[in-house]
Amino acid sequence: MKDFDSSTYGERIAEVYDEWHAGLDPSDAVAALAELAGAGPVLELAIGTGRIALPLAERGVEVQGIDASEAMVAKLREKPGGNRIPVTMGDFADVGVAGAYPLIFIGFNTFFALLTQEEQVRCFANVAARLEPGGAFVLEGFVPDLARFDRGQRVSAIEVELDVVRIDASRHDPVTQRVTSQHLVLTADGVRLYPVSLRYAWPTELDLMARLAGLELAERWGGWRKERFTADSGRHVSVYRRS
Repeated sequence: MKDFDSSTYGERIAEVYDEWHAGLDPSDAVAALAELAGAGPVLELAIGTGRIALPLAERGVEVQGIDASEAMVAKLREKPGGNRIPVTMGDFADVGVAGAYPLIFIGFNTFFALLTQEEQVRCFANVAARLEPGGAFVLEGFVPDLARFDRGQRVSAIEVELDVVRIDASRHDPVTQRVTSQHLVLTADGVRLYPVSLRYAWPTELDLMARLAGLELAERWGGWRKERFTADSGRHVSVYRRS
């Protein structure tokens, strides 16, 4: 996708992000992360509008964040408590902060916004450099399901109402493990486009990236409630610790 960079997704989707994800309850994620956080502070990569960070901070955990999108962070700042969370602007793969953390985490498939294997490997290495001894890196992501695509593409109707239609259109490149999509919103006023591009990785590939960075898989759950991860799991929450 031409001209797509680390801030594009957030800058385009910030206006509707919270509305579209209103049905996602962060309480299970917050409970699991609070248990791992210890005395803190914790660092969230791609903090966005604060869907997880704000309720985590309400539990008394000191939260800091990184994000590339000014628009997403502006939404965070509009919310109660949002101004009290320090956010470093930049590509989260850089992990461009000082100090060490007992917990660094990234939620909701966002790690896959790094569009090459090299960038993903670099992110793991930079995370490892910012973890305290015994610290944890927690990554939530989907398990790739290539059967979703027919001849390398997929179109799905997400919402069909009297005055609005929302459609997702995607193309899949299995060689680069890239999925390029447009979320289209059609109304009487016209069409709005919300682009997204990602590079998925299998759980075993993530484990190898972790080992290259001096981390090892400590736990893997099928969700934030620590469900058992099985062949039928559609997503995973992986906990990596320094070797």
